[in-house]
Order: sequence, then C-alpha cells, then structure tokens
Amino acid sequence: MDKGQRTRYLALIKKGILAECVLVMLAAVIVVGRQSLETESRAANNSVLSIENDYIKWVDFTVSYEALCKAYEWDVKSHGTEHEICWVELLAYTAAKTGGQFDKSALKTMEKAATALFDGDKTLEDLTEDLKYYSYYRKAYEAAIGGLVGEYEEECEDGSYEQRYGLKGYFPLARGFDYTHYDDFGVSRSYGYKRQHLGHDMMGLTGTPIMAVESGIVEALGWNQYGGWRIGIRSFDGKRYYYYAHLRQNYPYAEGLAEGSVVTAGDVIGYMGHTGYSTKENVNNIEVTHLHWGLQLIFDESQKEGNNEIWIDIYPLTRFLSKHTQTAAKVEGTKEWKRTNQIIDPVIERYLQENETPGSFPDVP
Repeated sequence: MDKGQRTRYLALIKKGILAECVLVMLAAVIVVGRQSLETESRAANNSVLSIENDYIKWVDFTVSYEALCKAYEWDVKSHGTEHEICWVELLAYTAAKTGGQFDKSALKTMEKAATALFDGDKTLEDLTEDLKYYSYYRKAYEAAIGGLVGEYEEECEDGSYEQRYGLKGYFPLARGFDYTHYDDFGVSRSYGYKRQHLGHDMMGLTGTPIMAVESGIVEALGWNQYGGWRIGIRSFDGKRYYYYAHLRQNYPYAEGLAEGSVVTAGDVIGYMGHTGYSTKENVNNIEVTHLHWGLQLIFDESQKEGNNEIWIDIYPLTRFLSKHTQTAAKVEGTKEWKRTNQIIDPVIERYLQENETPGSFPDVP
C-alpha cells in the first residue's frame, strides 16, 4: 500500500469512527428521551392518577417500607431545625419525580433531595416547581399517612408526661404477641362473591389485644357477615377509615367501646379471633385465627361505601409501624387488657374543643 492509499484508508477509518460516535450519541439521546417520556407516562397513566370532580378517585399506594423509613428519619432529624422536612412531602416529591416508583434508584433520588433540603441548598418549591403531579401525590399521601407523625406527650414511669415528636401511630397488635404475615393484598376471596382481599391479614393467637393504629372516632361496631365482629375507626380529618375484623367470639371488644367513642392511638380496642363468613352473628367460620385490618382513603363522602371505595396495600406500612408498639397488661379477674402507658394526642384535644357540647359526646375510653 503506497502513501496515497494509506492516507485514503486512514481517512475512511476516521469517517467511520466519527459516524459511529454520532450514532452512539443519537442512541443515547433517544434512550434518555424515552426514559423521560416513560417516567412522565407512568405518572400520567398510572391508575394512581385519577382526579374527577375536584377530588381524588383512586390511589395506588406503592411507597415501600424502605422509603417510609428513610423519609421518616429525615422528618425526625430535621424537626426543630431551620430546614424542616415533612416526610409526606418528601415521599410525594419522590413519587412525582419517578412516576410512583420506589426502587433503589428512587431512594437515591429521595436521599439527594432530602440532603439538599436539609443543607438549605434547595427549597421544596425549587424541587417541585416543574413536577406536574406533585400536588396529586401530596394530597394522596397526606390522606394515607398524614396522621401518623407529629407531636404528642407520653407518660413517664413517675406518672408525669414528656413532650415527644415522631411516630404517634401504633402497630395494630400489642407488643410481645407472636404473629405471622405476608403481602396478601389483592388476592382472591370467594365467600359470598368473587372479590379481592382489600386489607392485610396478621395471623396470631385468639385473644391477642388489638390496638388502635391512629386516634379517631369509632364509626362502626358490630357484626358483618364478611368481617365477623369488626370495628371501624375514622381519623379526625375524615380521610382515613381503619377497619379491624374477625374479632374474638363472645368477647370481641374492649370494655366500654361504642359507636361514637373517641379512642387514642395505642388503646386496646378489641381481641383477635376468627369470626365471620356467616349471616348468623357470633360464628367462627374463619379457619385461621387472624386480624384483618384495612385502610380506606376517603376524599369525598360518596366514596365511603359502594363501588368507589379506595383501599390501599398496607403491608409496607404494617412493617413500618412495628417501630412503635404498645404493651398491654391483663386486668386480673377479667378478659380485659389495658395499655401500660398513656399518651396525650393533641388532635383529640382539638377535636373535643371544636366539637363537644355538654352531654353530646361520650367520654374518652
């Protein structure tokens, strides 16, 4: 090969390399663009994004246990500092940024945002300015977990009360009682009619004390052919309805509990059993002793009952709540159990001040 041929050959190689580089760059642009569109598409087409008549029609609560823990840690760490971080807002930002995904990549996104907020490098407005669906996720997540973290007072050993900030929602079973569980949301049920399981089952022993997850008002109490003896408790903001089912035969409820009662988070409200699957009251037709507890979100009262009900998967939330358990002690000579230390929840105080008139509201149990 003479000098001229080598020159032409090298020129052709350079052109080929340049063409390949251009193709690689174009491919990268296409991939990045596609990923951006896919993220936006997930947010736009996800069943979680359904708003009509100015209220949310559906929520697919996909927040992982790990994300709940990380967001909560940042909330507590930043409380009382110059740059406070609200865990609900942090989770909503992450969901709006990732299209509702909470994988390892999303956790890194959340950690980066939290660090920027905590250091004062960014404000929440900076981070969410261009996130079209942030306000949706903010409202949805506030409805799901908004009442679980905040200020409260806890009883000390000497009977005095000390101010606390953190998780004031409780695990639904008393501390020290064995249980097993797994993510069973959405599995098939056949009694009465074919339907999905819209709650979370926790298998344990008959008589295990059931604790109120959040403070609220007893809205339903009595027999249901599907849930057996059950309790329904509504949060004070009206957005959460906690459902506890299959309670113990003959002695399902804590003494004095009635519709309209105000309960404090961590109170004993009932006892695990296996009642239900019968139109006849007080029947044990459930094979395995367990607590079925569910969380319904309500953005409009028309959603409370019927085809528009919103129930969310609470398996990750159940795991998260295990960080805050309440012990219960047996009341000698009875079938009753009582919590061992009290808390003062400010939402109860506010509710009673705003709503109670003499003789119109039952005493707090």
